[in-house]
Amino acid sequence: MEILQIFTLFGALGMFLYGMNLMSAGLQKASGDKLRGFLSAMTSNPFKGVMTGLGITSIIQSSSATTVMVVSFVNAGLLTLAQAIGVIMGANIGTTVTAWLVSWLGFKADISILAIPLMALGFLLSNSKKNQRQNIGEVVVGFCLLFLGLSFMKESVPDLNETPQVLEFVKTWSSYGFTSVLIFLAFGTGLTLVLQSSSATMALTLIMLSMGWIPFDMACAMVLGENIGTTITANIAASIGNTQAKRAAMSHTIFNLFGVCWALIFFKPFLSLVTTIIDAFGITDPSTSALYGLSMLHTLFNLINTLILVWFVKFIEKAVIWIIRPAKNQDSEAFRLKYISAGPLATPELASEQALDEIIHFAQISRNGLGYIKQIVEEKASDKFDELDKKLVKYEEISDRIEYEIASFLNDVSKEKVSETTSVKIKAMYKIIGELESLGDSGSAISRILSRRNAHKKTFDEDTIKKLQEMIGLVDCAYEVMIENLMKAKKSSVEDISNAYNAENHINALRNKLRDREIESIETGEKNYQTSVYYMDIVNELERMGDFIINISEDLLKSFSDK
Repeated sequence: MEILQIFTLFGALGMFLYGMNLMSAGLQKASGDKLRGFLSAMTSNPFKGVMTGLGITSIIQSSSATTVMVVSFVNAGLLTLAQAIGVIMGANIGTTVTAWLVSWLGFKADISILAIPLMALGFLLSNSKKNQRQNIGEVVVGFCLLFLGLSFMKESVPDLNETPQVLEFVKTWSSYGFTSVLIFLAFGTGLTLVLQSSSATMALTLIMLSMGWIPFDMACAMVLGENIGTTITANIAASIGNTQAKRAAMSHTIFNLFGVCWALIFFKPFLSLVTTIIDAFGITDPSTSALYGLSMLHTLFNLINTLILVWFVKFIEKAVIWIIRPAKNQDSEAFRLKYISAGPLATPELASEQALDEIIHFAQISRNGLGYIKQIVEEKASDKFDELDKKLVKYEEISDRIEYEIASFLNDVSKEKVSETTSVKIKAMYKIIGELESLGDSGSAISRILSRRNAHKKTFDEDTIKKLQEMIGLVDCAYEVMIENLMKAKKSSVEDISNAYNAENHINALRNKLRDREIESIETGEKNYQTSVYYMDIVNELERMGDFIINISEDLLKSFSDK
């Protein structure tokens, strides 16, 4: 029976964690537009950053999601390190909302009684045809599972009063004075590292406190440990990000470590302050005051810590810059992903926007490759030609790699439950990265055509080179229009792509004109047939590049339009 009780406890914990994740995911999807509004409020003002972090975490009920998102935005260059530090401070305050919900609704109001009826409502909403209602349904179901899991955890925790020797053993650990505080601090840290959820650890701490396993001061020590353990999520996210992302995650660790240090130094006065505040509310029941006191300590810890450190954001920034130095080979990697390499997904709705940012970056890299095509067409020196040939081959490899990495990221986003609008955009992004990869293939194809020309000891005269450069110029204009339309899709919506059609028509018209002239030159014997074949192959490849480019704008019109 005891083994079944243990398995029930683990199952209840799993239900609690799943409910928390489901509720957080639903809130993220339901409030996608609000999240973007909060993000737009991020400025260099640390106080606004704190309020932004507080607001986002209060909405999505996950400080881990907020910190991972902040790390990814720093990695993308969308936030400065100083801005990120302020947002992380606010996220720490926002996460205390969960502790209050659990201590109030989970222990005193016992909302688990209403969880089953609410589950029916959540099921009905989740089966609605409207996307927003489905998201709200997901929130309701997650909310119910969270409190059902908490209820089952409370019921499955063994009563140590029935086994006095075990209770005595547990109490022994709390009889070593300040050493006991450090032991329970380490226990809270380790438990949060294992569960990857400070909310779950907080719930377990509240249960242990309500069951009389541990005294109030040891429960407070566990809460301080949870604040250290929760920083690991952001550090995992940053481990594959750039230097700035690692620094943002480190600032989260420094923030919480500093707070734990002062809280330990003033441990008894701090607990006295918490007790005084709870007593001021007139709560006389010892069990209730202990539960609320633990949530109050969590809130005061993060609030006081933020009020102290918000004035020292610049010092924290300098500290993490000193601790985490740039990798020696980082600057040499010129074509690494900029926007989507910071680890786990925090908010799928925002992750799709990061993917679009990366696609715009991909398009800019692809346009740089056209610059090498322009150079290699007129290059006559064999050593410089070979150098440019290698660069175009490298650009093809870069295109392949970027396409694969963006596609992998989009696959991860697609596995999450996203809104119907976002799903349509993701499908379009798959097509767009395929077109961009084809543009890289075209650059390599032109290089191979020129290599065959050289192998047959043929050359282009100045007039032919001038015509090719004219064609390349039109393709470059098409690139510019394509990137402009991608930027429109990022900022608002794409309602008109007449600029792209005009660019494509100019390319097609010039291709037809050059082809007709070349055929006439071959017929009159003015041009060598084999040389003309190489020339027209390049013209046709450039025209194909124009087709790939117009396809991208058409995909944007279909999927990024409000119509």
